[in-house]
Amino acid sequence: MERRSVGGSQAAARTVVVWQVLRRELDRADRSLRIVDVGGGTGGFAVPLAQAGHDITVVDPSPDALAALTRRAAEAGVAERVQAIQGDADSLAELVGPGRTDLVLCHSVLEFVDSPERVAEVIAATLRPGGAASVIVANRVAAVLARAIGGHLDTATELLSDPDGRADPDGRSGPRDNLRRRFDAESATAVLAKAGLAVEQIHGVRVVADLVPGTVIERDQDALAAFELATAATSPYRDIASQLHLLARR
Repeated sequence: MERRSVGGSQAAARTVVVWQVLRRELDRADRSLRIVDVGGGTGGFAVPLAQAGHDITVVDPSPDALAALTRRAAEAGVAERVQAIQGDADSLAELVGPGRTDLVLCHSVLEFVDSPERVAEVIAATLRPGGAASVIVANRVAAVLARAIGGHLDTATELLSDPDGRADPDGRSGPRDNLRRRFDAESATAVLAKAGLAVEQIHGVRVVADLVPGTVIERDQDALAAFELATAATSPYRDIASQLHLLARR
């Protein structure tokens, strides 16, 4: 199958930055890649990558999500390139084997797992030498700003990282927070570096896409995408994005 470019219709304003980084990574290779998507769910990334000619294994704990993935891949005509495996991130190396993967996607997973360090180690073990990991994490700074803008100033204050140590070290806003932890660029880099992964790029994902009115997203999708691309790698804009995207290499 001829490999096709990715990042066209898939690159909506909310994900355009991630697709740009992935497209550059894919363009480095002169062959189809073996890709693993940890927590890939219904295939928002996996199916377009398979359409581009790459072989994808999606590991996800939800059988319903994997069933939807399988249907989606079949409808897109890439069922033979997409493998669905039920399992957790901790068991990744056992499920797909060590040292055989060119690219691992780990998007919005480290916020929920028992041990981000352990998952990072498993990802590193799964990658071949020179392979890359695409990691997306929730940004602690963005959570503070979002709650403050929403009028929840007490909660926003709880999320602040202050010198007196009053804040939750994991960036949670109390027992009802649905995330176990949030990251900043330094803490996310430290987790990956401890596992032997060298972070090469850090971008902000959804710098303003979650802040602008919905009418702007509908009316000015291209302009919003251009703004996201223009600000994604530049502080202080990167640092207030809803998520951080890190590309790290073994």
